[in-house]
Parts: sequence; structure tokens; C-alpha cells
Amino acid sequence: MEISDASPTVRRVAISVRGVVQGVGFRPFVYNAARAERLSGWIRNEAGTVRIEVQGEPGAVNAFLDVLRNSPPPQARIDAVEIEEISPLPEGEGTSAFEIRKSEGNSPPRPTIPADLATCRECLAEIFDPSERRHNYPFTNCTNCGPRWSIIERLPYDRPWTSMASFEMCAACRAEYEDPADRRFHAQPIACPRCGPTLQLLDIQGHELAVGEAALSAAAEALLAGRIVALKGLGGFQLLTDATSAEAVARLRRRKQRPDRPFAVMLASPEETRKYCRVSDEEVRQLSSHQAPIVLLRRSRQLAAEAASPLPSPLTGVAPGNPYLGVMLPYTPLHHLLMRAVGRPLICTSGNFSEEPMAIDVEDALRRLGSIADVLLTHDRPIVRPVDDSIVRVGIVGPRVLRRARGFAPLPIELHGDGDAPTVLAVGGHLKNTVALALHSLVGQPPSAVLDDATQPGAAVPHVQVVLSAHVGDLESTLSIEVFRRAIDDLLDFYRATPEIVACDLHPDYASTRHAELLAARWDVPLVRVQHHHAHVAACMAEHGLQGPVLGFAWDGTGYGPDGTVWGGETLLCEGAEYRRVAHLRTFALPGGDRAVREPRRSALGLLFELFGPAAAEHAADWFRPRELDNLLSILTRRVHSPRTSSMGRLFDAVAALCGLPTVITFEGQAAMALEYAADENERGSYQCLLSSLDDRIVIDWEPLIRGVLADRAAGVHVSRISARFHNALAEMAVAVAQSLKTTLPIVLSGGCFQNALLAERVHRRLSEAGFAVYNHRRTPPGDGCIALGQAFLALRQV
Repeated sequence: MEISDASPTVRRVAISVRGVVQGVGFRPFVYNAARAERLSGWIRNEAGTVRIEVQGEPGAVNAFLDVLRNSPPPQARIDAVEIEEISPLPEGEGTSAFEIRKSEGNSPPRPTIPADLATCRECLAEIFDPSERRHNYPFTNCTNCGPRWSIIERLPYDRPWTSMASFEMCAACRAEYEDPADRRFHAQPIACPRCGPTLQLLDIQGHELAVGEAALSAAAEALLAGRIVALKGLGGFQLLTDATSAEAVARLRRRKQRPDRPFAVMLASPEETRKYCRVSDEEVRQLSSHQAPIVLLRRSRQLAAEAASPLPSPLTGVAPGNPYLGVMLPYTPLHHLLMRAVGRPLICTSGNFSEEPMAIDVEDALRRLGSIADVLLTHDRPIVRPVDDSIVRVGIVGPRVLRRARGFAPLPIELHGDGDAPTVLAVGGHLKNTVALALHSLVGQPPSAVLDDATQPGAAVPHVQVVLSAHVGDLESTLSIEVFRRAIDDLLDFYRATPEIVACDLHPDYASTRHAELLAARWDVPLVRVQHHHAHVAACMAEHGLQGPVLGFAWDGTGYGPDGTVWGGETLLCEGAEYRRVAHLRTFALPGGDRAVREPRRSALGLLFELFGPAAAEHAADWFRPRELDNLLSILTRRVHSPRTSSMGRLFDAVAALCGLPTVITFEGQAAMALEYAADENERGSYQCLLSSLDDRIVIDWEPLIRGVLADRAAGVHVSRISARFHNALAEMAVAVAQSLKTTLPIVLSGGCFQNALLAERVHRRLSEAGFAVYNHRRTPPGDGCIALGQAFLALRQV
């Protein structure tokens, strides 16, 4: 558009910015950038974008645009910038200053809000400085840190639409909020001891014991005495106890009904972490990042030896028999203050019984956690939605998210392509559930460096954004299913979205599938049923911007197979919305069906029966009582109650049992983890697998592998070498399958088995050495936490 003849030296532009640009100090950033260039105009939050108009000398406008594109606030993520030349305003008509205008929320919301942010250095310094008015205040925050997703009720992101709405700012906070030079300029959760939330310590009957700083001190004393504290954190209640007290840890395990699963431990700093773990620079970056996830770290050699010893050690019982510790640093002022008061490592785990969702309000916590905790340290800032801690592991391809929640949700995953797209609700799977909402996003001009390292060169500008909920968990209880339904309602209400397609798993009996059927019927929209392992591969494709075709290895514990068997050791050729099963493990029977998930001995018996028939009893006699073994052999012989499976997860369980590792487990994956941790990483030997053809696909025969394991066990070969040879065999098997298919396609690795660091590293390395381009999950979990993303991706492909 031509510049007005009346103002040849003045330029005015209208700007729309899309991305994560609310709740990250973006308006104050723009305000100060415009003022620095002596520009007039305004900025305004809207539900789906940020609108800006600036006017001034052309050189100043160009400099402003350069800063806008290339130097945004650290927590912002700009996906698109649209710039339109408009006529300059006459002198005196809004040209004297730059202002922040009142937000508007009429347009449909889009993913503009960040995840919750860990405490920044400046706020941390304040809470420990006796001269500051926020000294020892556990709810200190600014535009660079603090609660976001856990407190916001609707967009645009302004205080009246958060759970801070009932806390009226005092004069001092109001002055900071309105001061462009202050880092709390337009910080919506701003608070101080005079006007903000307050701590309260309750006994398990709900009676008040202390408030304010006295509540914090009493909670610290309880922890030092070995008691269990239920802490209302950022996104829900957590259970804390002294990680250095074997008695306290054992008490928590007994009360929480979690006998074996590892606990996460909170340590005060990276320096303290190095006392217990071997920590790389990248792992320190992850621990100290604004996401502040739990990071899986290798124990120090001394601590690893102590973990395998029956004798007490400094962190006895935190993660028994596990060479890793799940470590997090304090990420809220409340955690920092409590850690300083206690001065020792603390277990910090979700506030629930095993297999249940977290409690997020006091009433629920008293009802469900009263039999676990001794006291409750709570506060009066409501939690809008539950947000659990995220889990990250750093491996051969860098950091990988294993549980996507606090710090990552609700940041969207961008899908690339052309044209309009419908709104899709994807309800995920049954275990480690998340739900997803795919929203159409208007295409704009991307700023420089918008596309990250997971985006493929030449990919189109994002036009669909998939918002994944925080980790919901296993849909094994009425409470969990209710949280799952609320997560769906929350996403739909927050984004004011009406789905045009609903996507679900192919399994007809999943709670998520049944709810999807109800929703699709209620809204009279198509229901797209997606095969579980196809969704796994598609999720990794979506994350990397891969359009296909690709060859996907989907290895996990279970997934509904269209042929009536239980899938889990699959190789799929995926293109568009379609897939073809090109290879899989030889099937075997699972006596008792789902009971094999918690009894690896049943998977082992099923394998042995395939090889030896009833003579399998000779190998399995120590695993079962005589009558029980007879019954299982009977149902295997009669082929009843024994579904056939190609599951890699069950193969792991079977080999673990054959190696003398747990034959009955208390949490999913326990036996496979034990097998991984037993491996000698220096062992280079391998077992064999045979490839044969069946119809139009390859069958991977595990029989030589199992016979090799049995022979090594009989020869007294140490379990560490057997485990390593097993892992090596799977890596060689992947290469053999890919080469047998005579393909040069990109290879995608997905499924819960690839949470095994040793397996993921060996398979990735061998395929790469063989010349294949290999893609792993980075921003979404390889386990079932990615299923909703894959479902959404494939539902859109079917349109």
C-alpha cells in the first residue's frame, strides 16, 4: 500500500503475531521496544493472537520489526508474523505515545499461552533476600516465571480470567504491574505477602495447625522427623518425605501402595545433584530449564553399587535396583523455601494412590490422601487443571520427553501442509493417556528461525496446531476416567472448539473408545478409528514434519490387531492415512491373557510352550505351584483363554523371566527395566533371529534367540551378558528387516519399548550405520502418551 503523500517520512504498519505470545511478557517487551524507537501506536491481546500497530520513521519501524522477529522474550515462541502497511494517522491523533490496550476476546482462542514456568533467578534472589518485601514469600513470580496453564481459565490471558482473580493487588503490586521498567509489568499472577495467596498447614482431619511462614516451618520440621507431607504444588498435590530416611521411604511405599516403582527425588541444586549422579552439561541444562522436568540421571558409581546392596545407603529405597535416579530441582518458590529449610533430598511424588489421578483441591486431598500423609501444606490459590511433573531423558539424539506435562503442555505441535483443516478431537489410548485437539491456524509469514530442528527442510508454514493435554495417566479407575473426561471438556471449553471429527483407538473396549463413540454420536460427526501402532508411527511423523512414506518400527506391550491378535512387535509401511503391516514378530500364546502384563512368567511359559509343548513344564516348574502350572498348560493345549501376540514388550518380559529376573511384577515394565539395567554395555555378542515370509509380510522368528538364551543360562553365562546379547539381537533384527524390504525410506522408531535407553541407542546406531535416516520421538513420549497426536494426524489425513 502506498504511503500517504502528506507523511512521506512516516510509516504505519498493522502487525498480527501468532504463537506462544501471551503470559510470557510479550506485551511489555513490545511496549519497551516501541518506546525505544520512539514509535507511537498500541498493542492488544486477543483470544487467538496479539495485535500491534506502530507508527514512526521508516528506519525506526524497520528496527522495531527486526527486534520483534529476532529478539522476543525467552519463553515466547513466534509461529507467524503478518505485516500490513496502513495509512499513517495525522499528527495528534494517537501519534504521541505507545500504549497497551485492553484485551479483546471475541475471536476463537488459539494456542497462545505458555506452560507453567520454573522460578527465575531474579525472583529466587528476592525470596532469599531479607531486604526484599517478598522475602520468604512462596508465591513470588514475574513475567518470566510462575504459574500459567495451571491457573488460566480462558483467553485472553489477563488476571480476571485466572484463578488469581479473587486476589486484589495491593498498591505496591499495582505500581509494579503498571511500571514499564519493572519486570512485573503486566505480570498477571503478581502477588506479595500483603495481597496474595497464603500457606496453611492442616492435619489429616482438616484442622488448621499453622499459617504463613509458621506453616512452612512446621512442614519442614515434619519432614525432618520422617513424616509425610502432602504439598499443594503448582499443578496438584505432591507427597514429600525425607529421601535419606529408609524408614520414611518404606512408610510412604506402604501407604501409597507402591512397593517397587521408583520415586523421583528433589535435590537443591546442580551441585548437590553431582554428589549423587553423573551429570552431563545437557542434563544440567534440562534440570535448570524453565520446564524443570524430572531428568533420569545415572547414579554415581558408588551410589549405584549401594542401590544394588541390601545395606542402607543415603537414598535407600528411592529407586531400588535401578541405576538411574529421577531427579528434579525446586521449580517454585515454595519448593525452594522448603528445600532450604529441610537441607536434604526429598522424595517428591504425585499426590495419589497408585493408578489414581492427582488430587488438586484440599477437600479431595483430605479424602484421598488422609491415609498417606501426616499433614497437608496447602494454600488458597485454586488450581484450574491438574498438571503433573514431566520426565526427560538425555540420550544419543539429545533430550527426549518421556512424560509430557508441566513445562511442556499445552505448547502445540505444528502439523505442516496446505489448505483448510477440520477441528479434530483425539482421545488417545488406554494407558498413559493424553487427549489432543487439532485446531486450524491461519497461515502467516514465519519469522526467521521459527522452524525448529525437528522440522524438515522445505516444510510448509504450520497450518494446524495440535494441543496435547498434560499427562492424564492410565484409565484403570473411575477417578482416572473422570479426569480424562474433564481433560476433554477443558480443552473444548478453553479453545471454544466444536470438533468436526473424533478420533480414537481401534480397541472396542477401551474407556477412551467408548467415550469417543458417545461424543461422535452426540455431535453427529465422523468417528475415525486408528490402529494403535499406526498411531505410534504417525505421532513421530507428525513431530518431525514427515509426510511419508516411512518405515515404522512400533514396539510396545499391547495394541489391538485387526486380525484378532495382540500386536506389539510391528513394522509398518505408512503413507498418507494408510499403513501396511510388512513385518512382525512370530506370535505366541499368552496364557490367561491380560494377566501376563503383571506376570512375566506367563509370557515365558507361552514362548516355551511354542518350542516344547507340554515339556515346557520342565523350565517353568519353579515359577508356579504344580496345580497352577497344570491349569496353564491345559489352556495352552486347548487354545482357550490364551490370545496370540506379536508383542515386543511381552518378549522382553519372557526373556527377563528366563534370566531369573522378576516373574511377577507390581508395575508395568518392571521386568523389562530390570533386563535393561542388567545389561553389560561392553558386551558385543548377539543372538540370532530368522526372517521368513508369510503371505506379503516378513515374520521375525525369535526361536533361535530363545534357544540361545536357554543355552547360555544352562552354561552359566552371567545375566549381564545375556541381556546385552538380547538387546544387540533386536538391533541387528531391525537392520535385517529394513534391508530385507530393500527400502531407503526414512525409519521411525516408536512405542514404549523405546523408552529403554539401551534399546533405543543400539537400534538407532545400527540403523544409522546401515545408512538409514532414523527418527525418534523428541517432544512427545515414545510410549502411549503420543497416541492422541498420531490419531489426530491420521484423522486429518483421511479428510
